[in-house]
Amino acid sequence: MIKIGIVGDIGSGKSYVARQFGYPVFDADIVVNKIYKKNKKCFKKLKKKLPKHISSFPIKKKEIVKAVLENNNNLNKIMKIVHPIVRAQMYSFFKKNKNKKIVVLDIPLLLENKINKKNFVLIFVEAKKKEIIKRLKKRFNYNSKIYNRLRRFQLSLEIKRRKSNYVIKNNFKSFSIKKNVKILKRNILEK
Repeated sequence: MIKIGIVGDIGSGKSYVARQFGYPVFDADIVVNKIYKKNKKCFKKLKKKLPKHISSFPIKKKEIVKAVLENNNNLNKIMKIVHPIVRAQMYSFFKKNKNKKIVVLDIPLLLENKINKKNFVLIFVEAKKKEIIKRLKKRFNYNSKIYNRLRRFQLSLEIKRRKSNYVIKNNFKSFSIKKNVKILKRNILEK
């Protein structure tokens, strides 16, 4: 099984690129949302660590956002509780898809949390900063303060690019992304 990790800036189109491979995608954002909605153990731990912010189950995203905006350390507390659960679900995903040729990992902090292994194929999604900001501002839940806080937790784009096996340029045009992913997929499968 080839494990492909998609890395890049927030809003660079990592999720879109991941889906174009046509293989199972482990989308950490979706997993985290499910954890907030369904995992009572996680809720109890977060409530204990952040009693001022987490009030009821299922966990509301706005409570998480408020906690993060209030104090930098709160994001660390949340990550220490949530990330081990995400990691466990990732391993379940691997088991479930063990017969697939490729699986794709769309995990925002893949490198920062040392989730990637030496055998992972890393693809860096490169996009123009101006285009990213324009697209992020269109998201209904965009918050520039949260965006900046999350960016501080990430490695620089230059480091991510350097650690990657491939770079795919995202001009946010569907046709060119699909074409580039097709070429990339062929290269990866031939190695």
